[in-house]
Amino acid sequence: MKNGKALLTIIWVALVIISYYFLLIPLNLQSPSFWALIFYTLALGAGLFLLYQIFVERQLKITKSISTYLIMATLLVAILGGIMWVYSLPFFHAKAYATLVQKQEGNFATDVAELPINRIPTVDRDTAVRLGDRKMGEIIELVSQFNVAPDYTQINYQGKPVRVSPLEYAGFFKWLNNTKEGLPSYIMVDMVNGEVDLVTPEKSIKYSESELFFENVRRYLRMNYPTAIFGDFSFEVDEQGVPYWIVSVRENKIGLFGGTDIKEVIMLNASTGEHQKIKVGEVPKWVDRVYDAELVVNQVNYNGRFTNGFINSIFGQQGVLATTEGYNYLALNDDVYLYTGITSVVRDESNIGFILVNMRTKETTFYGISSAEEYSAMESAQGAVQEKRYLSTFPLLLNVDGKPTYFMSLKDAAGLIKMYALVDAQDYQKVVTGNTVEETVNKFTNRTTPITETEPEAPREEFEIQGKITDIQSVVINGNTYFYLLPILSYDFL
Repeated sequence: MKNGKALLTIIWVALVIISYYFLLIPLNLQSPSFWALIFYTLALGAGLFLLYQIFVERQLKITKSISTYLIMATLLVAILGGIMWVYSLPFFHAKAYATLVQKQEGNFATDVAELPINRIPTVDRDTAVRLGDRKMGEIIELVSQFNVAPDYTQINYQGKPVRVSPLEYAGFFKWLNNTKEGLPSYIMVDMVNGEVDLVTPEKSIKYSESELFFENVRRYLRMNYPTAIFGDFSFEVDEQGVPYWIVSVRENKIGLFGGTDIKEVIMLNASTGEHQKIKVGEVPKWVDRVYDAELVVNQVNYNGRFTNGFINSIFGQQGVLATTEGYNYLALNDDVYLYTGITSVVRDESNIGFILVNMRTKETTFYGISSAEEYSAMESAQGAVQEKRYLSTFPLLLNVDGKPTYFMSLKDAAGLIKMYALVDAQDYQKVVTGNTVEETVNKFTNRTTPITETEPEAPREEFEIQGKITDIQSVVINGNTYFYLLPILSYDFL
């Protein structure tokens, strides 16, 4: 009997270890999944010993048996976990939830630089995916072995907005054939002009989410950081094009399970496997994605909902605000910012303002500018070309002549960009569409000459001109009046 129980204990432990290998649960009391693992472990043991007692020992009485103690421990864990979960709810800590993010007031015209026409991003994520897949289809030696991973992380690379995504193995046997060499390349999509590069780094990518066993990036980091509560795994590249995995490490600041925030970041070189864990404030500036969008949006909603207390959030609802549904990213000052509108809790078709959140530092700025809700602006843009039945991308917030303006690409049924639209964020009935970005911006601003980034002109020779004007004539061209002078001149060169 003793040997039977010893064998059963070995089976029990083996099953738990195998489960941990696949589930990769952090060994941290702040993680709900860790409590679930404890519950699973105790419940599994209780079930195994109970079955052993009934079918092997043939004892129906379970008083003072191993299974009895395990059942009691399982119930105790469930009760304790439930109590800590309830205690962590906003009902008890509304003010603490409201202060997870600190908003500051900003001036949109000065904070958000006006982008030149040749730097406005036109490629959204869906289009980037299509372009990346098309690029892979052109490379015969790779397309049979690899796919493009669905990451397509938006970052700033050498001063321009791009989306990057590693390759992944196209199945188990393709992994078997190529895992020794690793993934040879990653995709980079220019969000301005749609150019796609298949970048081959100096060293191939050895650690990725498509790897199996201990080179899988999640398993590799879990073995090195068993207690860390991982957030998002973000694929990025540094300014030299070296691929990295940027992994946020979470902590709960309220109770045991509430107020999730980011305290540290793990940087893993995807080629060499070198890794380090650093504080949020020490993250290099080339890193763009420390905070994930879902966490940031949740914290902003907590701030808008619980600033005046929990009871007010349900009954009075004075000053209760919420983010609009949907968000986008904006590249500013070599950082990536999350943009989303702020509206009243009833979620009408207008915004009382919007926020920009730095995804590296979580600095949050609120702009109290009344504006149209994003989906209303999208419908307005689609309505301007309703006969074509184009669909609008989610708006990108731009500064056009000092005013917040929604920029959207208009796609056909095949997902191809056909036109562009600008919608005045404060008056969404003002809509302009065009076949090119330059045409759209110039029509929106009534400009006749494009504004683009140009090289500074070389110094010109200066000289004075003196003379007598004998005639002045005017002519109107494209709505502009031009004056022509007919002088008799004498020159005094400097």
